[in-house]
Amino acid sequence: MTTDTPSPTGEEPPDETAPLLTLRDGLPEITDTPEGLAAVVARVAAGTGPIGLDAERASGYRYSARAYLVQLRREGAGTALIDPVAFPDLTSLNEAIGDAEWILHAASQDLPCLREVGLRPAALFDTELAARLLGYPRVGLATLVESIVGKSMRKEHSAADWSQRPLPTPWLEYAALDVEVLLELREVLGRELEETGKAEWARQEFEHLISFEPSPRLDPWRRTSGIHKAKGRRALAAVRELWTVRDELAEELDTTPGRLIPDAAVIAAANALPTNGKLLMSTPGFHGRGARRYLDTWVEALKRARALPDAELPPLANRSDGPPQVRSWADRDPVAAARLNAARTAVTALSEERNVPIENLLTPDYMRRVLWSPPKVAEAQLEEAVGAELLRLGARQWQVDLMAPLIAEAIRHPAEPAAPEEQVEAAAPDDRPEAD
Repeated sequence: MTTDTPSPTGEEPPDETAPLLTLRDGLPEITDTPEGLAAVVARVAAGTGPIGLDAERASGYRYSARAYLVQLRREGAGTALIDPVAFPDLTSLNEAIGDAEWILHAASQDLPCLREVGLRPAALFDTELAARLLGYPRVGLATLVESIVGKSMRKEHSAADWSQRPLPTPWLEYAALDVEVLLELREVLGRELEETGKAEWARQEFEHLISFEPSPRLDPWRRTSGIHKAKGRRALAAVRELWTVRDELAEELDTTPGRLIPDAAVIAAANALPTNGKLLMSTPGFHGRGARRYLDTWVEALKRARALPDAELPPLANRSDGPPQVRSWADRDPVAAARLNAARTAVTALSEERNVPIENLLTPDYMRRVLWSPPKVAEAQLEEAVGAELLRLGARQWQVDLMAPLIAEAIRHPAEPAAPEEQVEAAAPDDRPEAD
């Protein structure tokens, strides 16, 4: 896990007065030989109970999101630090784990890179997601360890370049500590889920995580930071061309795209559309080794953008099969806007009552889709139809049980339209990029 996943309220630094978490068994040697891996596999197979896992990537340094270190801990097996780069895959370790439950923190961050090396859970428990369902105000690993275990954790190596070799000892100690208390956190959080009646909610969420695969992004180049500053469709075409060649180069070189040229330079060049390398290098942000070394590539990309016929320029707005931006609902469909106002009021109350963040009760996009285009059924079948549509979109059954009645009621009885400034203010939280 490269970083703590931030909660909506943010994370505070660890309490300096709390005692530091330390390794109970000392720092294990890194496993990077077939003999070493075989020994780890044997220990894990002989261990008992769930297994805490974590992975370190090189976000901000490498194009790929592969794992550069895998950490695990199991009762009776101790802690192991495995260098996945040294092995074709870790399927032998996966076989040793078998059906045992994995314990991860922010599992959605680590599962993809663990799958790449042959590690797939049969069952899992996500300590971050469990804490969210329980209403913990801050859910970063260090904060949970402090509040539950009473120990502080240093996070100074969270943004390190884990692709470098050899890995420094302080980094390995940091990595080993990330799995040191996962089993203890799982025990406490699992008990609290049972006590609050949320264990089944968590089970469904964890089961969803095991099979979840994010959908490919439509027009990923539109995620370029500052793209709203692009001046017209021709500039958008230039952003698209620059983004595409930069991404291809970054993948080939296995570096992050922003290390070649930053997003700000892409936007500046797209607006200026310089016709040669000299002019391009005088564009704000176009400096550094990546800008100079691949200058001809950037110039050719801009040339293609200038040569595109108008009919082939990208539209100003991203194509989407979903509803429009919430801020435009009042003008385009006042009744839909009123339905959304009613639903938001009810969901806010439910969030406070159940002590669960609104975004965990239901992915906001699902609710917007149903409220923008409600099922066309008789009123008596409305709640059932809403539930079926939420399930189709990807909601879990516990979410449907809670949310379908509220959404159906909002469709039957829309709220009074809000004032324009209230609509814009209310729209803001739901217009952020979403992470399911």
